[in-house]
Amino acid sequence: MDQIHLMNVFVAVGEEEGFAAAARRLDLSPAAVTRAIAGLEENLGVKLLLRTTRNVRLTEAGRRYLDDTRAILASIDEANEAAAGVNAAPKGNLSVTASVLFGKTFVMPCIVQFLNEYPEVEVSALFLDRIVNLVDEGIDVAVRIGHLPDSSLKALRVGQVRRVLCASPEYLERQPLPQHPADLLRHTVIAATGISPRVEWKFGAVDDPTMVRLRPRLTVTSNDAAIEAACAGLGICRLLSYQIADQLTAGRLKIVLSEYEEAPWPVHLVHRESKFGSSKVRNFIDLLADHLRANPHLN
Repeated sequence: MDQIHLMNVFVAVGEEEGFAAAARRLDLSPAAVTRAIAGLEENLGVKLLLRTTRNVRLTEAGRRYLDDTRAILASIDEANEAAAGVNAAPKGNLSVTASVLFGKTFVMPCIVQFLNEYPEVEVSALFLDRIVNLVDEGIDVAVRIGHLPDSSLKALRVGQVRRVLCASPEYLERQPLPQHPADLLRHTVIAATGISPRVEWKFGAVDDPTMVRLRPRLTVTSNDAAIEAACAGLGICRLLSYQIADQLTAGRLKIVLSEYEEAPWPVHLVHRESKFGSSKVRNFIDLLADHLRANPHLN
């Protein structure tokens, strides 16, 4: 049998966790799927699936082969697209992820422009304040803020942001301006983090940081809520500079203790592009990179 056909059948069985579901997905008979998997295992000389009367599970070798096969099939699709000249007309679904505020503020305008320019493209935007696994969740492009771990993913640096302390002018009129991170112990603190009775903030150089353990008066899991509380004059909050750019410009917030800030955090576009390059991904990355690099709040 054709090797690519066998790989497609195996991926369907592995993802659907069943022969009948894979058969429906591929519009094949269950017998044809069974023969394809048996032929693949015979060719490889290894057991890829464990079958019971109730379900189908991948073996350890099967899990590794599923990951490798997905990558191979994706490269074949992209190579076919490039050879067919699809580069001239991006089409298909593009999936993008970023944190909530960053996505709303910086990514959405680019998505709207991209959709207007390329009518045959659909975009799925996943804006969440958590790290999304590009491979597991099938994401094409992600915005990452902070230093990147080593991985096989491609990354393009497009800017940087600062981690800043801020408070409203009204709050700073009522309280003495902090001169050192330790002064925060005498201030009302707003924490935008997971629910915890205490937070620990780090300041200064990586090789000689100053650590301050604080008990926030208010702890929230939404950056928007922390910003509103700070603008209302409740206390001092720690956020990324892009998150409060509008409030700083409007004078609703002011930065404090800037001389004790950590080094800026890089902003990258991360993707899984192969050497062939998908036109929709490449064109979107070019558009988003130009947009972010031109933004004064990120550079």
